Amino acid sequence: MPPRVLISDSLSPAAAQIFRLRGLDVDFEPTLGKDKDKLAAAIADYDGLAIRSATKVTADIFARAPRLKVVGRAGIGVDNVDVAAATARGVIVMNTPFGNSITTAEHAIALMFALAREIPAADASTQAGKWEKNRFMGVEITGKTLGVVGCGNVGANVAERALGLKMRVIAFDPYLTQERASELGVEKVDLDELLARADFITLHTPLTPQTKNILSAENLAKTCKGVRIINCARGGLVDEEALRKALDDGHVAGAAFDVFAQEPATENPLFGHPHVVCTPHLGASTSEAQEKVALQIAEQMADYLTRGAIANAVNFPSISAEEAPRLKPFVELAEKLGLFVGQVAVAGVDTLSIVYEGAVALQKTRPISAAAISGLLRPILEDVNPVSAPILAKERGLAIEEITREAQGDYESLVTLSAHTAQGEICVSGTVFHDGKPRIVGIGDIGVDAEFAPSMIYLTNEDRPGFIGRFAGVLGEAEVNIATFALGRDRPGGGAVALVAIDGELPQQALTALKSLPGVKQATTLRF
Repeated sequence: MPPRVLISDSLSPAAAQIFRLRGLDVDFEPTLGKDKDKLAAAIADYDGLAIRSATKVTADIFARAPRLKVVGRAGIGVDNVDVAAATARGVIVMNTPFGNSITTAEHAIALMFALAREIPAADASTQAGKWEKNRFMGVEITGKTLGVVGCGNVGANVAERALGLKMRVIAFDPYLTQERASELGVEKVDLDELLARADFITLHTPLTPQTKNILSAENLAKTCKGVRIINCARGGLVDEEALRKALDDGHVAGAAFDVFAQEPATENPLFGHPHVVCTPHLGASTSEAQEKVALQIAEQMADYLTRGAIANAVNFPSISAEEAPRLKPFVELAEKLGLFVGQVAVAGVDTLSIVYEGAVALQKTRPISAAAISGLLRPILEDVNPVSAPILAKERGLAIEEITREAQGDYESLVTLSAHTAQGEICVSGTVFHDGKPRIVGIGDIGVDAEFAPSMIYLTNEDRPGFIGRFAGVLGEAEVNIATFALGRDRPGGGAVALVAIDGELPQQALTALKSLPGVKQATTLRF
């Protein structure tokens, strides 16, 4: 049965066509997302949900969507998606961060021109039959300093266009490197310097706890008198009440806003001021942009649902369509190695080291590590998954270390998990052979060769003659059939391990009997 996708917002019909061409079932319900009750009633039948801004994907929606694997937002922001709830349930959340970049940048530039030359007010006056030529005294943009807050995709596009208009551009962005700033032709400054120098300030940063009201009353007071402010990014980046006061006082000469703290914005402190220009969240509203983001999100979701490729996810590392088939067997291996450690550990794990050797070290290891952490936590957290595992590990204070190095042994690729517990170290290594099947090849310093099976027994014991016979006798009395038997020891008469695949489950009394065998140090049942 092919994956099913629901489009619950007004995306371009071309998106539905892409899903169908890629072999997916798709239902195009462009008004469904506005009715949360209808969406909640329908969502259980879908593997993917494609949205714009009207659909609110809440924790309740995720709770009603056992099949849901991916939510795709055709646009940059994911404010209308509960990403934490998605992550907890292992749902990938994707967006299209580049599809609207040019359109939004052009809108910011358009608003800057409208603000500088008072075009909306002059238009209204002229069409009302007035001819107030002397009333509308604008300012030139050439030679002015533009302060760009947030120099990502949109901010960089704005900076490029402003430089073409012969403006000086300064930028504040904690993640902007000096090399990137030089490449863009902008001057990197801190926020206070930007506020003090900019004639125009344009905002292009996401709304986070750190950026909320980044233009607060305090920061607005730091701006130079006569500054003009443009916001085409996110409502909530500016304290709108404080800005209105600064406009009324004449400290701020004008403001142009496309986004507001509350939307739809039918009321707002900025409305009605003669030096304020407002548009109804039009930043991405061009036919080219809407077509582009719809096609892009459909391709991304289809790639994930059919090939396992992950692009532009906000809660998981990206995996290209070419990488996905190469990563898949190692993701499976890492998850099973994590399961091994999680089931063998008697005490809790406080540190996990993941070592990649050989060819696997050259691949994208973060998804593999996420799978290993997921396997480790699953014995104690039933609903954990590779998407939620890194966050859950961090919440529990589990330290994760990743190491990559060249091959140092007999295997082309080797993944080793070393877990530190209060009762000692647990170390297990595995690889993927050319048959694509993951297997364990080392436990501690002891080499073994064991494929994973749904039900297994793990034993550590002293290497003594007759042990295998006694072990097999216990299973025979319990009428448990042995499927495969893998043994290893560090030296004759020293420490030994056994990994035994069995048919069915091992009765508790048989496990107790195994633990009582002479020389047995640990006996554990494993499920993979």
